[in-house]
Amino acid sequence: MSKSLKRVMQALGAAGLDITPLELGPETRTAQQAADAAGCALDQIAKSVIFCGETSGRAILFVTAGGNQVDAAKASALAGEPLGKADAALIRSQTGFAIGGVAPIGHLHPIRAFFDPRLREFDVIFAAAGTPRHIFPINPQVLIRISDAQPADFT
Repeated sequence: MSKSLKRVMQALGAAGLDITPLELGPETRTAQQAADAAGCALDQIAKSVIFCGETSGRAILFVTAGGNQVDAAKASALAGEPLGKADAALIRSQTGFAIGGVAPIGHLHPIRAFFDPRLREFDVIFAAAGTPRHIFPINPQVLIRISDAQPADFT
């Protein structure tokens, strides 16, 4: 088991949750592929999109529904600073995850997080569990709580 997957499972356990991540096929790098593999709607996939604050140099997380795109202007306004593309090295060093497997919890360092309200329309959503092949089911309200994410309109 990868270190990243272990961190996510530890974060779930620390929150008092008994959730077992699902292992999907090798081709689940896109939200649509993950939805197809999980047998759920595209918008039930909670994508973790990381931007880099251009002033702070910090990674900022936007958890969005699978079919939505982050609007850069809205996201920058929420973050209170211009946002740029986060490269693989920044994502790995600040979250501990590789691109394609960034989870909304279990980061190496605390991270500011924003949450797409569209995800709250479902009883269960699926988020990356630290690898491109693992996701975990969770109630969106619970994910908001354990990720300390702020619900906000950024799509």
